[in-house]
Amino acid sequence: MSPGTNPGRLRLGYGTNGLTDLRLDDALNLLADLGYDGVGLTLDHMHLDPLAPDLAARTSRVARRLGELGLTATVETGARYVLDPRRKHGPSLLDPDPEARAARTRLLITAVAVAADLGAHAVHCFSGTTPPGTGDETAWKRLEEALLPVLDAAAFAGVPLAIEPEPGHLLATLADFHHLRTCLGNPSPLGLTLDIGHCQCLEPQPPAECIRAAAPWLRHVQIEDMRRGVHEHLPFGDGEIDFPPVLDALASTGYRGLTVVELPRHSHAGPELARASIEFLRAATSKGAPAQ
Repeated sequence: MSPGTNPGRLRLGYGTNGLTDLRLDDALNLLADLGYDGVGLTLDHMHLDPLAPDLAARTSRVARRLGELGLTATVETGARYVLDPRRKHGPSLLDPDPEARAARTRLLITAVAVAADLGAHAVHCFSGTTPPGTGDETAWKRLEEALLPVLDAAAFAGVPLAIEPEPGHLLATLADFHHLRTCLGNPSPLGLTLDIGHCQCLEPQPPAECIRAAAPWLRHVQIEDMRRGVHEHLPFGDGEIDFPPVLDALASTGYRGLTVVELPRHSHAGPELARASIEFLRAATSKGAPAQ
C-alpha cells in the first residue's frame, strides 16, 4: 500500500545507527523480539557495508533474514564516515569537488539498489551543509545536479528517494524541501523524510501540523524527542514533544511506511532504549492514534 491511501496503525521501526554496538543479525533479532515492524538500516561499515565486496550476496542474506523475522526496512544513508574516514558526513552532495560529489551520488545509487533488493519502503538522504564560500545559488544547483542520477535510479527501481530536512544543512526545513521539489520539476520519485524532532527544533508549526502539511510527500519518518532550538536527539520523555497528537496525525494521513526511532548517539544503551522506546510509543499511541 502506498503512503497516504488508507488510515491505519503505525508501523514502528528502530534505526541501526542507534545499535552500532550490535552485530546486524543481533540487532534484527532484538527488534523482532521487541515487536517492531521494521528497521531503519543505515549502510555503514558495521552494518551492510556498501563499499565492501559481495554487496549483492550480503544484501540477499539480509533480505532473507528480514523475511524470516517479519521485518521490513527503510535504507538510511546517514553514516558518519562511510565515504571519508576523516570528514563527518563527507563528501556531501554540495562538495566543491565534482568527483567528491559524484562519490556521494554513487553511494545513493548503490543505496537504491540495496533498497530494491531488500524490498525497502524508501531510501533516505540529506543535502549536507553548504561549504564555506559557496553561495546559495551554487549550492542549490549542485544539489539538483547531484540528485538527478539518483532520481533516475529510484524511478527505475520503483523505490522513493526521501530527502530529509536537517538543521544546519542547505535543505533544513519543509520550505526548503518544496524549493528543491519545485526546482526539479516535482519528480515523482522524490519524497520527504520527516524527522519529528527536527520539526520541534526549528519549524514554525508544531510537529503534528508539520505532518499534516507534509502528508502528500511523506515517504519516511524518523522520531525521537527534542527541545525547541536545540538539535539533540533525545530519548522519549527527555524533550518537549507532546507525542499523542503527533502519532494521531501520522495515523490519520494513512502513511504506511516505517516510523523509525532515531537515536544515533545512544548506541551504548541501544537494547534498553529500543525496549523503552516501543513501550513509550505504544502507550502514547493508545492515548491518541489507533492502537497497535
